[in-house]
Amino acid sequence: MTDSVRNIVIQKLADGDYSCPKEFTLAMFSGKWKINIIYHLGHEGTYYFHEIQTLLPNASHKELAKKLKELISDGLINKNVENDGPHIKVAYSLTDLGKSLLPIINEMYDWGKNRLQEIHMENVKFGLGEIKK
Repeated sequence: MTDSVRNIVIQKLADGDYSCPKEFTLAMFSGKWKINIIYHLGHEGTYYFHEIQTLLPNASHKELAKKLKELISDGLINKNVENDGPHIKVAYSLTDLGKSLLPIINEMYDWGKNRLQEIHMENVKFGLGEIKK
């Protein structure tokens, strides 16, 4: 959850005043990079921190670390610290709770992919050219 949404959700949960399941579900993976992290961990398996950075080159180290910490706090991913002699490696994987979000995220991916294809076809049909990727 993003910081502002996180604070609101935590307060509503503490007050016993959380009545919108849709908002709560969205809050679990809203925020920059989170849905991408969950998607990749769910489809490709465990990743080390530096591998996630490679997948998301526009995410700063600090920003990525913060999002991973939030996902851990929300129970969506696991953090496994591996002490390999002089090197410490940190690996991340989805929890069962995180895996339970995959059908939702997959549907969102499929919808977006289909919609982008429709937009592309509409642009070609009307001579508006290609959509930049």
